[in-house]
Amino acid sequence: MDAIDNKILRELQSEARISHQELGERVGLSPSPCARRVHKLESDGIIEGYSARINEGKMGFGFSVFVFVRLDKQIDARLAGFESSIRDCSEVVDCWLMTGSFDYLLRIAVSDLHEFETFLTGRLTKIVGVASIESSIPIRRVKNQISRLR
Repeated sequence: MDAIDNKILRELQSEARISHQELGERVGLSPSPCARRVHKLESDGIIEGYSARINEGKMGFGFSVFVFVRLDKQIDARLAGFESSIRDCSEVVDCWLMTGSFDYLLRIAVSDLHEFETFLTGRLTKIVGVASIESSIPIRRVKNQISRLR
């Protein structure tokens, strides 16, 4: 990885659909060497894929809630069961296994507080092993960066 690779990553993170021609112009390369570098970044696993950033609010899911979950037991079967259940919940857009006093941190995307309540009481609290839940509602996003770059 050198400075040009970092420039390529920055540009692709900002606009993944850019052509190799335009990308090369922005980073100071002709299209062929630029394409080779992008391919190498892909084959090395630095670029894992491409996706579209979706505006959750415009999709009707503008209400986010962060939920901390504590399980009754921290054994492999309980963790695997919880994670399997969470993968089936479309409301959960992010799930992290954590250190500290809670086992998981979830970000829930729903339309409003009522939909969150329905998810919370109808699904999350019914997952085997959930011992406690603590929720926080964010006021506003201060920073939104896809990945850390050099």
